[in-house]
Amino acid sequence: MTLKVIVRGRSQGKILKTNMPINFLGSVDKKTGVINDSRHELAGKSIKNSILVFPHGVGSSVGAYTIYSLKSSGSAPYAMICKKVDLTVASGCALGNIPLVIVTEQEYEKLQNGKQITLDTDADKIL
Repeated sequence: MTLKVIVRGRSQGKILKTNMPINFLGSVDKKTGVINDSRHELAGKSIKNSILVFPHGVGSSVGAYTIYSLKSSGSAPYAMICKKVDLTVASGCALGNIPLVIVTEQEYEKLQNGKQITLDTDADKIL
């Protein structure tokens, strides 16, 4: 799998995948990591301690601080994998030192919800 690394790191955990973009400022509780937008397919689920797979972020640039707050409160995902990255997600992951990579559409489709994986940006691999 070819990765475009935005924030380096190594993490392992279970995939939590959505095909809906995520608005970190408006949809994620920064203390618990629970998606609190009832219209989102992950509504009621926590992104805490997951490998969060989603197409891209949406919304205000203040969402970067939400991502950082998630890390500070111990409720952040271990890593994030996207099809495209926006400034909000990239900045938030950089501030929180959360590994972030971009994958192709084909690679994105192969990532299965609930599967245990290891993301290693130094080896440029998802295992």
